[in-house]
Amino acid sequence: MKVILLEDVKNLGEKNSIKEVKDGYARNYLLPKGLAVEATKSNISMINSKKEAEKIKKDKELENAQTLVDKLNNAAVEIKAKAGENGKLFGSITTMDIAETLKKDLGIEIDKKKISMPEAIKNLGNYEVEIKLYPGISSIVKVNIVEE
Repeated sequence: MKVILLEDVKNLGEKNSIKEVKDGYARNYLLPKGLAVEATKSNISMINSKKEAEKIKKDKELENAQTLVDKLNNAAVEIKAKAGENGKLFGSITTMDIAETLKKDLGIEIDKKKISMPEAIKNLGNYEVEIKLYPGISSIVKVNIVEE
């Protein structure tokens, strides 16, 4: 029996793939648990249209990431923070602070989870922060921490 997998199934295949399985395995396990549907013409065309829509969505995300990289390359932002002696900050600068500054200064809205820093910034100075926009596409932004 041919089935279309609705989820990844270990040792069988990935989501949206068409697989040939034994009738009993399909009827007793895959279909009742909602892991697969029978591969009819209408189900196959539905899966193909879903794949096409997903491909279009990924292409658009990739295009958006490329335009953001062009805007962010060699961009620099300045964050003012209170500091004590020897340039040590009262508190720290986090990815959320950097995301808010990017939105305020450059008008670019970036999710704080996409900003990669080894650890929070705790001293005054210049830092380079990586922003991962899409798998394989990232940009470096210069962050300057100055005393308030």
